[in-house]
Amino acid sequence: MNNLLMLFILVPILALVFLFLNFLFAAHRPDESKISAYECGYSAIRKQNRTDFQIQFYVVAMLFLIFDLEILLLFPIAVTLYKVSTFGFSIALIFFIVLTIGFILEIGSGAISIAKTTKTKINS
Repeated sequence: MNNLLMLFILVPILALVFLFLNFLFAAHRPDESKISAYECGYSAIRKQNRTDFQIQFYVVAMLFLIFDLEILLLFPIAVTLYKVSTFGFSIALIFFIVLTIGFILEIGSGAISIAKTTKTKINS
């Protein structure tokens, strides 16, 4: 049996069989603690479960993920640079230039600086 055949046919069938067996034999006894909303193990105190946070931390984290994934796309080109010839190198260079332009625009717009103290309140 081919490995790909096993991967794409046998594994999903096995997963569905296990899922069916779980629904068939698992105990279904929900109580109040199982169906309630989980709030970090503590009971929610009125007006204390939502606090102010700086949205800038979220923006910086998202920008980091985007640039981290784009740098990850450059890794295969760096590994096989001797095989991709001049055309592959020029494509990688264009990609890197576009990445650098985007990074410069984000620095220029102030999206990366955390010096601002703007807070956003989440209302429940």
